[in-house]
Amino acid sequence: MIKKYKSLQKTIEGVGIMITFFSAIVILILGYFLYGRFVERTFGIDDSLKTPAITLEDGVDYVPMDWKKIFLIQFLNIAGLGPIFGAIQGALFGPAAFLWIVFGTIFAGGVHDFLSGYLSLKNKGVSASELVGIYLGENARKVMVVFSVVLLVLVGVVFVTGPAGLLNNLTKIDTSVWVVVIFVYYILATILPIDKVIGKIYPVFGAALIIMAVGIAGGLIVKGYNIPELTLTNLHPGGKSIFPYLFITIACGAISGFHATQSPLMARCVEHEREIRPVFYGSMVAEGIIALIWAAAAMAFFHGEPQLQALYGTNPAVGVQEMSVALLGSVGAGLAILGVVACPITSGDTAFRSARLTIADTFNIKQDAIKNRFMIAIPLFAVGVALTFIDFNVIWRYFAWSNQTLAMIMLWTGTMFLLKANKNYFITVIPAIFMTVVTFSYIMQAPEGFKLSPAIGNGIGLVAGLIFTVIFFNKVRKVKSEGNKQNIA
Repeated sequence: MIKKYKSLQKTIEGVGIMITFFSAIVILILGYFLYGRFVERTFGIDDSLKTPAITLEDGVDYVPMDWKKIFLIQFLNIAGLGPIFGAIQGALFGPAAFLWIVFGTIFAGGVHDFLSGYLSLKNKGVSASELVGIYLGENARKVMVVFSVVLLVLVGVVFVTGPAGLLNNLTKIDTSVWVVVIFVYYILATILPIDKVIGKIYPVFGAALIIMAVGIAGGLIVKGYNIPELTLTNLHPGGKSIFPYLFITIACGAISGFHATQSPLMARCVEHEREIRPVFYGSMVAEGIIALIWAAAAMAFFHGEPQLQALYGTNPAVGVQEMSVALLGSVGAGLAILGVVACPITSGDTAFRSARLTIADTFNIKQDAIKNRFMIAIPLFAVGVALTFIDFNVIWRYFAWSNQTLAMIMLWTGTMFLLKANKNYFITVIPAIFMTVVTFSYIMQAPEGFKLSPAIGNGIGLVAGLIFTVIFFNKVRKVKSEGNKQNIA
């Protein structure tokens, strides 16, 4: 009886000092219902219009599906390992990471994901590069095509080699065998109709990822782990500054350009415009909650920076497995394997599928015939296989920056749509300016960038943000002037 009382007391004490953690979850949920609805009203929803899933149904990529299934697919598409590994690495900065996850999700990531899904749906389900061309011009579209395809192939390849290595450790079967197996699955997921493979297994894995996170959160509470309260003090043991590094480190879970490449996949399956907010903004909020849980777990479980730094310097997968086993036991061990093996694979397959659709949209190649799908997919996979034999760890370090740069471009794309539609563009232009400053500041001072001092790098970032702001508001002035002339005429 005494032991039970002490255990209960420990749990209550643990819950009692989790004010920041619980407040953050509540704010994220409220953000979906309040700010998410505001974003929806700003863009405008017309449920009487037929969506591309209905008007362009082809049984391959345009396939009407129930929104709850689409939500789970979109959630897993954008999540994978991103909100787990990124959040664990971001936890090095301390509880300040909570602020970025919460407010980044609500005011940047949720808006970004909503607009990328919304604009794709409104434009026949076209890919992100085509949306950039429509609203930012042909030159921007050409750059975006190359940029996004390279990014997607890199994502696909890394999510082959990583899981293959982990499976090798678990089964002792040669890594090259697992690479072949994963590529065979990728080909099937890329070529077959979306409801045949992705539509069947993704909802299951998406639900498992949510259950895994809820279990981790429950384990922290029940076992009395102390989650640090909010402080803006930078706790990073390596001395990296919060700005801009935190905003690049935690991408999935706050805002990620990769999501813009995935949203068109589901925009081709949404049956009603009223489902845009729950599918796109909702899945981003769900990912934010996942990231929040894993950041909290990393801070609480490793009791300080030395242990977390050791994890950060090796492989976050080690930390995922260690925390899962300690908090959830043998069930946690199974879920950890799911997390570090299945989740990256389910990001890699949709990366290749999205690359296929991007190229198809660029060259206007219809995808109803399977030979057309193979015509695009075979060269993509040939490049992917070749890259598995090359050590491109240095190149991959550019992914974090490229990912956030893509997010910045999509925010400017949404801003131009809202401007031309005479709607409230401030909901996109403010995060667009912020991400412009972040991405320019980062690449100027990062080890893989120009290696300038933080003062100079951040200064250049601020100047870049100012230049983009001036260019945009000059555009605003011209648009309004042209509108006034038309009204007078």
